[in-house]
Amino acid sequence: MEAALLLIGNELLSGKIQEANLAHLAHTLRKHGVALRRSVMVPDELPIIEAEVRGLSRSYTWLFTSGGVGPTHDDVTMVGVARAYGVDVILHPQLAAMIRARYGDRCSEGHLRMAMVPAGAALETSTGTVPPTTAGGAAEAPDEWPAVRIENTWILPGVPEAFRMKLEIVAATLRRSGGGPAFVSLAVYTQLDEAGLIPALEQVVAAHPQVEIGSYPKWFDPTYRTKLTFDGRDETVVRAARDAFVALLPPGEPQRIE
Repeated sequence: MEAALLLIGNELLSGKIQEANLAHLAHTLRKHGVALRRSVMVPDELPIIEAEVRGLSRSYTWLFTSGGVGPTHDDVTMVGVARAYGVDVILHPQLAAMIRARYGDRCSEGHLRMAMVPAGAALETSTGTVPPTTAGGAAEAPDEWPAVRIENTWILPGVPEAFRMKLEIVAATLRRSGGGPAFVSLAVYTQLDEAGLIPALEQVVAAHPQVEIGSYPKWFDPTYRTKLTFDGRDETVVRAARDAFVALLPPGEPQRIE
């Protein structure tokens, strides 16, 4: 399974806010056998959001959006996603009930804007999909603040703390669906620079095509100069590639193995 992340917000592209959600999503997905294959950052502009959601949702198993789900004028993600799926934005009765319960007499039209979602969207919690309200029935709110999903698109908040909370729901959903084998990642740290590692790297890369091997230099760190990573879905195969690389290093290397 493969996923894409759509980061939405003028504040990200202007540098006013530093992006902090991609790494958390990637780590969560890898634990459940999903590879994050693409990340796109766009402004708060409806046509761009609509086009990206339409394209990415069709190209990947899962699409995650981050940002633009608040109550202010520049929070247009819900509308953009709805347009991509060809549906309207509606007031979700269960979300509205949760918001009214939280804010009580202070609940305003602005608060209820956060209950506007694409028609047909589901509410997901760590225990499963919230059953929809039947016609004429009371809006029974879930015990846990849910994540919004329409088909294969998860619409998540941009605030890092809230984003990470929603990732717990994503992880629970992936566990229930079976997912795939978690990715295995091993590492080697050496004082050799990248140029000096090329012969060993090329030999191991050719011999272990199932393993993704990365090389990352580090400046101004007395403990190592290059970190090598070995990633794959089969721990035995990944470990064999790492050990083959270590065996090609000169005496005194590596500095550390993980």
